[in-house]
Amino acid sequence: MGGLFSSPERITPPPPPAPPPEKSAEEVKAAEQRSRQRAAAASGRESTILTGGLGGTVDEDGASNKKTLLGQ
Repeated sequence: MGGLFSSPERITPPPPPAPPPEKSAEEVKAAEQRSRQRAAAASGRESTILTGGLGGTVDEDGASNKKTLLGQ
C-alpha cells in the first residue's frame, strides 16, 4: 500500500544570476551628463505652458488671473 502516495521529487533551484558588470567612472559621468541635458531640454518646454493644471492662467506669484465674484 505504500505505492499509492509517493514522496515528491526534489527540484534543485537554478543558480543565482551573475552580478552586473561594474561601470567605470567615465561611463557614470557620461550618463549623468546625458541625464542633465535631457532635464534641461525638458524644462525648456515647461516655460511655454501658460496654464495651470486646471486650465486657468496663473501669475508668477501664484495668484489667479480669473475675476472673482462681482469683479473683485
